Amino acid sequence: MMLRILAALPFIGILLGVPFVNRVEPLILGMPFVLAWIVLWVVLGSVLMAIVYRLDPVNRQAASAEEVAP
Repeated sequence: MMLRILAALPFIGILLGVPFVNRVEPLILGMPFVLAWIVLWVVLGSVLMAIVYRLDPVNRQAASAEEVAP
């Protein structure tokens, strides 16, 4: 259940967050705030997917099975 919530966070952040941050000011690294928000969630999405991949028990079983097989 926790992994599904982590996997859904980028989707929620981009889809539901954009209407609330839809403004140009302040500029962040020269980007309008809404664009910086989307870039932030793309980067966080990659980090969160790496965490989900590491914590997923199915991936652990597959990795251990590959190590045992000749």
